[in-house]
Amino acid sequence: MSEPFITFYTAGTPNGHKVSVALEELGLPYKVYPIDFSKNEQKDPWFVKINPNGRIPAIVDHKRGDFNVFESGAILLYLAEHYDPEHKILPTDPDLKSQALQWLMWQMGGLGPMQGQLNHFARYAGETIPYAIKRYDIEVNRLYSVLESHLADGREYIIGSQFSVADIASFPWAKSAYYPGISFDAYPHVKAWHDRCFARPALRKGLDVPTPLKIMTEEEIQAFAAKQKEWILQHMK
Repeated sequence: MSEPFITFYTAGTPNGHKVSVALEELGLPYKVYPIDFSKNEQKDPWFVKINPNGRIPAIVDHKRGDFNVFESGAILLYLAEHYDPEHKILPTDPDLKSQALQWLMWQMGGLGPMQGQLNHFARYAGETIPYAIKRYDIEVNRLYSVLESHLADGREYIIGSQFSVADIASFPWAKSAYYPGISFDAYPHVKAWHDRCFARPALRKGLDVPTPLKIMTEEEIQAFAAKQKEWILQHMK
């Protein structure tokens, strides 16, 4: 592989995995800078110059004048525009491209934020708030039911036969759905789509960035969540 020209700032989260999967699917050379949340590194002045929002992921494209890009969806579109000449992740057909963008926005505005809130209230909140847990559990299940209905026609991927940014955006959240207690038992088409995506070698490689993927047991989730809860409460002060 040629010399890396993209620096990728990330952590092992669904939003981070969107970008690492895209980089691997496109076969782009990149170097990884793992952001240390325990040190609140994402709020350091040097990083806020790259991402004013102080979040991961972000990239710096050294081939294009050290151009900074933040927000996972924006990074996917940037990579597709500049480094996908074969249109592997974003088709040229106007209708298919529109569908891919619609489902990308569905994930960015719906599945990601809602499942993230469910993660917080089910695992990290300083107090148990049944209303919040129920509200987000219902909404996340509703969103998976939307995807289930969409996939029920037997399509291979979200926009049809082509793997695209729509799949790249939604898969890391589906992969993590077990974490707040979401089961795919009622969503067999989502489960089948999840398994097809997971079988892709490049996607699987992207999930091991910046550290190898680990599917946690409930006991491990509880131990991890306890540490995360402590960190969250500390930085809410």
